Amino acid sequence: MARIKDITDYIDVIAPPETAEDWDNPGLQTGKRDQKVTSVVLSLDVTSSAIQKCVETGSNLLITHHPLIFGGIDTVSEEDTNGLLLSLLIRNGITYYAAHTNLDKANEYSNFVLASKLGAVPESIRTIDGVDYGAYYELPETVTLREYMQSIREALNSTGTISINNPDNTLRKAFVQGGSFEEDHIPAVLESGADLVVSGEIKHHVTQLLAHKGILSIIAGHNATERVFVENLKVVLEKQFPEVSFYYDEGYENML
Repeated sequence: MARIKDITDYIDVIAPPETAEDWDNPGLQTGKRDQKVTSVVLSLDVTSSAIQKCVETGSNLLITHHPLIFGGIDTVSEEDTNGLLLSLLIRNGITYYAAHTNLDKANEYSNFVLASKLGAVPESIRTIDGVDYGAYYELPETVTLREYMQSIREALNSTGTISINNPDNTLRKAFVQGGSFEEDHIPAVLESGADLVVSGEIKHHVTQLLAHKGILSIIAGHNATERVFVENLKVVLEKQFPEVSFYYDEGYENML
């Protein structure tokens, strides 16, 4: 029978924790690895809904993208949101592990998957020089910004997309970066020849800078773009550990 360590070690291979940003905190956050895994819940964030899913399914491992613990811990009081969540994890015997910017940078398992979901021509998907996470891709044909925004909403099952640009503009070549787009990446994106940047979050002044350089932008939602990473990780783990049951928690529908 698989152990928790088997699963976390496998994730460490495909998304090495040492590649994470200095400010990040991926890895084991509660519990211990050296025990048999009953079943696993994956979620974008640690929420009471995700913990309840663990309890309901008898899962003793929770895997998320966003870590619950960043920096020091001031309190584990149940009057504090993070303290309550940590208490629930510990009380229910749930080992908790996060894969964050290390998973972002494992493009084959993150941004390449997102590009495919957004309609990329498979052979066009690639990284670009100077950017360690994200994917350049091309669409099968030229479309208007309005058409592509609708396509993204449907592909990501999203409630909305935002752009400052004229919706009648046309595009075919894009760069996608799940989560949030980094301003420092503008020169590399410009060099790639992309017509468009798609990301979960783009600061307003960055959309203006992109527009000034002739690049369109679409804000598709942090949750909408990154839950693709977690859904794909579930599929990858199911193939690697067929004897283990994996569940995905979508969010906040069943808060404790």
